[in-house]
Formats: sequence, C-alpha cells, structure tokens
Amino acid sequence: MSPVIGQLPSWLPLMNRLVRGLTRLGLRMGPVHVLKVADRRSGAPRSTPVSPLTVGGRRYIVAALPQGDWARNVRSAGRGELASGRHRTPVALVEVADPEIREAVMRAFPVEVPGGVPFFVRLGLVSGADPDQFVAAADRVAVFEITELS
Repeated sequence: MSPVIGQLPSWLPLMNRLVRGLTRLGLRMGPVHVLKVADRRSGAPRSTPVSPLTVGGRRYIVAALPQGDWARNVRSAGRGELASGRHRTPVALVEVADPEIREAVMRAFPVEVPGGVPFFVRLGLVSGADPDQFVAAADRVAVFEITELS
C-alpha cells in the first residue's frame, strides 16, 4: 500500500464526537453507523463513525487510512458492535484480501457512500467520484467485511 498524501479535515474529530453522541441518544445519522471495537493495546472500547455499504448481498466498511487506529483495532479485535440509533448489532469483521472483491466494493463506494467521497479526495486517493478512480485506489485502502453475529 502506498502512502496517503493529503490529510483529513481538522474538524473531523469534533464531528466524530458529535455523531457518537447523537447515536448514543438514539438518533440515526443516515447511512452512518458507529462501530465499537476493543482497542488493540488496552482493550478499552473505541468507537468511530463508519458508513457500511452492501455489495453482492454482503456488507463492508472501507478505511481510507488502512493504518489508522480504528482499522488497526478492527484487525486486532476481529469483532465489535455496529450501532445505528438505538439498534446495536454484534458483528465479526474480516479484512478482505481478494482483489476482485476489494475492487467491487471500491467501485460501489462513491455511489453508495457519496458523503465519503470528499475524504478520499482530500487524502489524494481520488480526484472525484469516478468509480474507476476508486477501483484504482483499492490496493491503498482497507476493506472489511461485516458479518452479523447472533
């Protein structure tokens, strides 16, 4: 995976806190869910907003920063809880290695999660919402499959 050139907006941590708080109050934030996983070092729960998308009947999340804390925590924990409003679902999370699946997920991303496109642009991964550009970035991001646990 090649390094990312840009950086996320300075207001993102504040927005993430707001989304987490509104979700705790039971408010749905459109396609945004809050993913809670155990921290890889302390085991303490860590939460981050994510936008799941469905491709081929399966659900995925994409980490534009594959070495970001939440992606590394997901790799370590392998499971967590996905919350939307008051609804919470225990989930297993497995990183997708298959390049064809990763490319299919990335092709769908700008259509299914248009609100996430500006982050990819700001990071220098793409220059716009063109699905072909997202496919070209598939080897520079982390894609995780979400499976509900009972």
